[in-house]
Amino acid sequence: MINKSKVRVINNPVILLNLCTMRNKNTDSQGVRIATRKITRCLLYEAAKNLPLVDTEITTPLATFTAKTVNPDITIIISPILRAGLIFTDEAIDILPQACIRHIGMYRDEKTLKPVWYYNKVPMEAPNPEKFYIYITDPMLATGNSLIEAIKLYADKGIPIDNIKVICIIAAPQGIENIQKHYPDIEIITAAVDDHLNERGYIVPGMGDAGDRIFNT
Repeated sequence: MINKSKVRVINNPVILLNLCTMRNKNTDSQGVRIATRKITRCLLYEAAKNLPLVDTEITTPLATFTAKTVNPDITIIISPILRAGLIFTDEAIDILPQACIRHIGMYRDEKTLKPVWYYNKVPMEAPNPEKFYIYITDPMLATGNSLIEAIKLYADKGIPIDNIKVICIIAAPQGIENIQKHYPDIEIITAAVDDHLNERGYIVPGMGDAGDRIFNT
């Protein structure tokens, strides 16, 4: 059973409009990419609400005053799962220019539905792990197996689970349950929780293969 308190569904009108565009089988790749970017921007704004703030003194053309800003002493990491997760990268850098991008490369074995590694840019030291804030991005949360492997990379470095967020556009209940079985306290931020996975591990109604539709392959 899904712990709904750890799944944040963001379904404002802008997201719903673009979800319809993205799902439609008649939308071309350019249309899918544009719609996906608009959705990811909304989701990233929501995810970033957990970033710690500090006071800073600034001077405007009219006065000096104390304002809030993101703590400059933290490390922010955006970790897209290749290839479909790349669609998040440009939006993430626009919103959080101080973030580091660390790509994770996995593809799904179509017979076993298990992730197969081919690229990993996460190896790193994590001194003061409580100061690391991680956003793992993947448009489709299907079985959840790839995301579990990605979460493990950061959790094993001692980074608090509360500092790690999963951001996806469409999620399947089975994938959410699978992640929560391994990491019950992690928050999943998504635009939609769909009905089920089919026998091939695709989300229904979903949008088909996200990578193929985004990159026209």
